[in-house]
Amino acid sequence: MKGYWGKILVVDLTKKECNYRDVDDSVYESVLSGVGLGAWYLNRNIPAGADPLGPENILGITSGLLTGTGSVMTGRWMAVCKSPLTGGWGDSNCGGDLAPAIKQCGVDAIFFHGRAEEPVYLYVNSKEAEIRSAGDYWGLDTVEAETALIRDCRKKKKPAVAVIGPAGEKVSLIAGISNDLGRFAARSGVGAVMGSKKLKAIVLDGSRRVGAENRDEVKAISKEYSRKVRNSNAPSVLKGSVFPLMGKVMGSLKSVSPMDGLFTSMLLKKYGSIMNNTLSIHNGDAPIKNWSGSAKDYNRSFYKELNPEKFIKREERKYHCSSCIVGCGGICNIKDVKDGRFEHTHKPEYETAMMFGGLLMNRDTDSIFYINELLNRAGLDTISTAGSVAFAIECFEKGILTASDTEGLELRWGDSDAIVKLVEKIAKREPGIGDLLADGVKAAAAKIGKGSERFAVHAGGQELPAHDPKIDPMLGATYNADPTPGRHTTSGGQYYSMSFLWDRISWLKPLKRSPKSAEYLPGVEEAMKNVAYTSYKMLVDGAGGCYYAMMMGVQHFKIFEYLNAATGWNKSPDEYMEIGKRIQNLRQQFNARQGVDVNAFKVHDRVSGKEPLVSGHNKGITLDVDGLVDAYRKAWGWDPSTGYPLDETLHALGIPALLEKETAHG
Repeated sequence: MKGYWGKILVVDLTKKECNYRDVDDSVYESVLSGVGLGAWYLNRNIPAGADPLGPENILGITSGLLTGTGSVMTGRWMAVCKSPLTGGWGDSNCGGDLAPAIKQCGVDAIFFHGRAEEPVYLYVNSKEAEIRSAGDYWGLDTVEAETALIRDCRKKKKPAVAVIGPAGEKVSLIAGISNDLGRFAARSGVGAVMGSKKLKAIVLDGSRRVGAENRDEVKAISKEYSRKVRNSNAPSVLKGSVFPLMGKVMGSLKSVSPMDGLFTSMLLKKYGSIMNNTLSIHNGDAPIKNWSGSAKDYNRSFYKELNPEKFIKREERKYHCSSCIVGCGGICNIKDVKDGRFEHTHKPEYETAMMFGGLLMNRDTDSIFYINELLNRAGLDTISTAGSVAFAIECFEKGILTASDTEGLELRWGDSDAIVKLVEKIAKREPGIGDLLADGVKAAAAKIGKGSERFAVHAGGQELPAHDPKIDPMLGATYNADPTPGRHTTSGGQYYSMSFLWDRISWLKPLKRSPKSAEYLPGVEEAMKNVAYTSYKMLVDGAGGCYYAMMMGVQHFKIFEYLNAATGWNKSPDEYMEIGKRIQNLRQQFNARQGVDVNAFKVHDRVSGKEPLVSGHNKGITLDVDGLVDAYRKAWGWDPSTGYPLDETLHALGIPALLEKETAHG
């Protein structure tokens, strides 16, 4: 056993057929599993011009190659499809308990073709797969549906369940897929694709043991890494009140230097991603007031309510995804919020807290907890939903929307009651304003007109996360030029400085202390950093690794050693990075095959600073987007004008031959 089964499950919902297919070892050696296996399969099987919400689109649920091998921080799974938001490549990464459950069924991925006539769910165990009626579960929220399916399908052990909520059933383009009662594959509209297929859920009830070529070596690497993380603890004097000061200090730095990413583990263990809440406001990372404001607007009287101490005060227990040694998540008690409608929720992530905090000028922490659980149960992406609410508030402020358009809601910045009511309408896709905003800001602006697109902040149809590229130009390049635009987890300068990739990769220059201003100048060296980190990210997504693990650096999270121990391949770091490059090019080649105009992926002018901020850390900064994108494309070997991979790039990576490889009945 080499860490993977060499087998996938292909489900035709139209024909009501489930078939196991063998995948050649050479495919795994070329793209691993996870996002790589998904990119390989979708490029081969989705026809050009396919309707993202039609039966020709394919939804893939993939596990990582390292998942279940005894490695730690490798319990991630991915949903892949043609995105209904951008019309191009779509993927979404998620934790929880689903990734190992996929492999315990004896497959590395499940791919759904066609469309069912009536609501269904897929049940899979160690020996067989079956399409079953989901009539009893359709209409339930994600928590209700998952709980009921576990109850009804449980035999010897608790099955793992991936499920959509009412938003996915109603094909909201900003819907995601839930597992473990609130861990989400939220981006790219993957829940809408699942809903369009009338697929309510996937129930995985296998018990097969995943192997590894050298399991003892895998365990030894895990033991060493776990010890480092276990011994990395935040000092007791560190409190949430110091994060604004830390943000100011970080924002004032004029140089870039390597940083030991293990430092992040102590903060993640104590707070989770909300450690960034108040820090990000002062270093310029957080978007304020629909990307038009700054810390001057969202001042201490506001952001003190986002102190991470207020969030962990509600935490009853830590939450760990599968194989996690950090435990950045948490289960929070919210019985006293909104008359006790919900008892618990997963601790809101930074993106949720900041998008429903600073982006909307909201200082009501309880409303953020409530909205978090409301959207988890509805099955909606919190980032896109908050972006839609911010768009609506600004349209209301400018008189483009009126009370007659909002069913009487007076939308104002920071009005938490109005924000909650609007979110409830979006979650239910109520006729009127709820229906209008349920497909995101690009679709809403197209329907409203009247110049509303000026306030619709997105990149190619995807709402932007809570990270401002004006402080990180590498992030600016990926927002505009990655196959999935507006994606903050693909690459970034700060992430790169913690990676220590230059110590392992022959074609990278050592990172030395350099002026921060150099990052803003488009050029080969900065672009190659982006290529390197993105390739690393694709490799980690193919392995099922956690983003927080890769942020700690290759000297701690030994991805190359893990892969060799699990597979017995004995590849060099350079060879593994070539796999990452191949996956990224497959993602962009998908856009080329679909004829997607990737030049239309450019971010809103506010995000790039073409509408410069007048206050705050990012005051007056304007990114050279055209220059950054041009350098990025040249570094990847993509056509500077179309953004598509050049033929010589594809051939150098062996992609044409790879796409000719067939699956066989297993």
